[in-house]
Amino acid sequence: MSASETRQLIESYYKAFNALKPQEMTALVSDDIEHRVNEGAIRLGKEKFAEFGSHMGVSYREELKDIEIFVNADGSRAAAEFIVHGEYLQTDPGLPEAKGQKYILPAGAFFEVKGGKIARVTVFYNLNDWIAQVSA
Repeated sequence: MSASETRQLIESYYKAFNALKPQEMTALVSDDIEHRVNEGAIRLGKEKFAEFGSHMGVSYREELKDIEIFVNADGSRAAAEFIVHGEYLQTDPGLPEAKGQKYILPAGAFFEVKGGKIARVTVFYNLNDWIAQVSA
């Protein structure tokens, strides 16, 4: 893939995220996707990726703003930086109780692209900052 095609792929991924369409996000990842979430287990495969997307829609309502996408010259890797504007809807095990708390959190992600699909996505944010915001 060219750098411009990779940029379009990542833009489509985040457009689907913001439109609350996890099935469209899943269509953009490879069958053997490696999904590395912040402070969590590595999820391998499209089925685990789809399960995570469904869970997120129940526990959180998030919109990503100020998205900046960076792509290497051959289009095999990309990164994105953004601000998460969210609402905590349903308590996740091991986390503070959800009461509809709102939060704003800087975050980022790294991507590997193979065969026109996202083969790896690694997401980072400051969990302590999030916990402080939803616990206030």
